[in-house]
Amino acid sequence: MTTLEETRKRAEADAKTYGYYLTPQPELLQGFLEGLKANEDRYGYPVCPCRLGTGIFDYDRDIICPCDYRDPDVAQYGACYCRLYVTKQVYESQNLPEVPERRPLEKQGRAYGTQKFANETISQPEQAGQEKPAEAFQAATQTIKPQALPVKKKLWYCKQCGYVVFREDPPYVCPICKAKKELFAEIEVKVDFTG
Repeated sequence: MTTLEETRKRAEADAKTYGYYLTPQPELLQGFLEGLKANEDRYGYPVCPCRLGTGIFDYDRDIICPCDYRDPDVAQYGACYCRLYVTKQVYESQNLPEVPERRPLEKQGRAYGTQKFANETISQPEQAGQEKPAEAFQAATQTIKPQALPVKKKLWYCKQCGYVVFREDPPYVCPICKAKKELFAEIEVKVDFTG
């Protein structure tokens, strides 16, 4: 079991490594660290404290803190989605920006146990006789429990540095050289048992 202090040290070390800061608001930071610790105790890995984890590693891989979306969010908005990691400018100003969710809806839908919700757009206009999105979401999450559906994993390599990863999609940013997702290519493997 991880302690809160170990969680804090890991987050601080990661922030320092990438030139980020932890959120400047002490109460918010405490809540994030407690959420990370609770998720690590619950699932065995530190799922982002502002997203719903499933407990199925392959579904949650992209939201293990620091999540795949942190670096693009910090580069674009000055903070990650949950605002745990921020730039120096945001840290000094203490003005936390709004950061929209970057995680694809189909991956969010898996966390809620329904592809029905994942394939709908929340901002669709309501039509007479249709459920409101919130009601559709409520109905879907009450009737369907998360279950392990097959995840088609592939080998991906970074064309810039050679980093190789086995997962459903390539990461948004290479953890080694910071190359963008577009610089990853799939490695196709063919096995011939005829010898």
